[in-house]
Amino acid sequence: MRRLNRTLGPVAVAVLALTAAGCGGGGSGSSDSSSSDSSSSSSPSADSGGGDADLLVWTDSLKIDAVKEVAETFGEANGITVKVQAISEDLQGSFVTADAAGNGPDVVVGAHDWIGNLVQNGAIDPLNLTPDELSGYSEKAVQATTYDGKLYGVPYGTEALALYRNTEVVPDEPATMDDAIAAGEAAVKSGDVESALNLPVGELGDAYHMEPILTSFGGYIFSYDEATGYDSQDVGIGKDGSIKAAQEISKLAKAKVLRTSISGDNSIALFTSKKAAFLVSGPWALADVKEAGFEYAIQPVPGFAGQDPAQPFMGAQAFMVAANGKNKDIAQEFVNNGVNSEEAMMTLFEGTQLPPAMTSVQEQVDDPDLTVFTEAANAAAPMPAIPAMASVWEPLGKAYSAIVSGKDPVATIKSAGDTINKAIADAG
Repeated sequence: MRRLNRTLGPVAVAVLALTAAGCGGGGSGSSDSSSSDSSSSSSPSADSGGGDADLLVWTDSLKIDAVKEVAETFGEANGITVKVQAISEDLQGSFVTADAAGNGPDVVVGAHDWIGNLVQNGAIDPLNLTPDELSGYSEKAVQATTYDGKLYGVPYGTEALALYRNTEVVPDEPATMDDAIAAGEAAVKSGDVESALNLPVGELGDAYHMEPILTSFGGYIFSYDEATGYDSQDVGIGKDGSIKAAQEISKLAKAKVLRTSISGDNSIALFTSKKAAFLVSGPWALADVKEAGFEYAIQPVPGFAGQDPAQPFMGAQAFMVAANGKNKDIAQEFVNNGVNSEEAMMTLFEGTQLPPAMTSVQEQVDDPDLTVFTEAANAAAPMPAIPAMASVWEPLGKAYSAIVSGKDPVATIKSAGDTINKAIADAG
């Protein structure tokens, strides 16, 4: 088992001590003990920063306990004070605003697909991990947190969609999505469930949950090259693969398999209420499914018969260093060393229950369900982190919803492609 834990050498300790000594408010790296604090804020203001803390970290309320434990360990090991705050509303937007004003955190913990926007706004700095150190993480997690050839986040958890199955209704694992839908439809016909497949659509559409269908039929949002990343000038929406996917979506809607009444707000609850044979969702649904008390199984989302494998989006949660933080040297040491260890990664896994990004921690996870999600994330495509993605979500989601509602699939998906291309061009 490869371990990435590193202790700080004399130079790093000296950097921490000198930087902490220079912090306002009298924080000192030479103190005999460290202190920590955690709090929650819905809309941080100019004076809601770290106060006397040598390191201020922002995260969300779901992850604060795990992040706090990792930050506390780093603070105690290095004689510095740390403060962890949960921002409950619009963490990304609040961070960009606060960092630009110089009163934000030193480190922010968030989704990798923020990175393009954060870099464009000059809000985060690149990190300093070597290729050897990065080899300890899943390849997809490193791809996700790399932007324009530079690493901007240390990933700790990954997410991807999978297919949940009520095995009391459908005992056998489907080989294709066609098999799953046929088994689900049979369960509806027999009166065992009300829905063959809960795949969120909603009134505004859901491009995230539709991605496995798009990719199985050869469609894509942006073309991808391993050397250069996503190309915002090559939009796949409106091209052949997306048209085939749109026609399949229309077919499934006419068969009442896809419905706008199934959304991100109710898809999980309806499945856990035993009203659906299958559910397309991520690891965030796992606790509710387990608590429901019926027999279930999870597998990667299968592709359609005779088509490409389905490739949902892969998301990574990561630690990023603020560009305008007051304690940038300490922040770099915390992210590059304090977070980048097997112990820290295990703490984050245990506290968040997200599939680990570090491969040595993946090997220690003894949970078949999380193993499925880890495999799904490792096989998925990193969600585009480029700013152009902001021009995609709304028009593509609305197009999918319109197709499910009965609009012509070919004309609708081509129109969505035109709208996306125009928005990207207008944005410059």
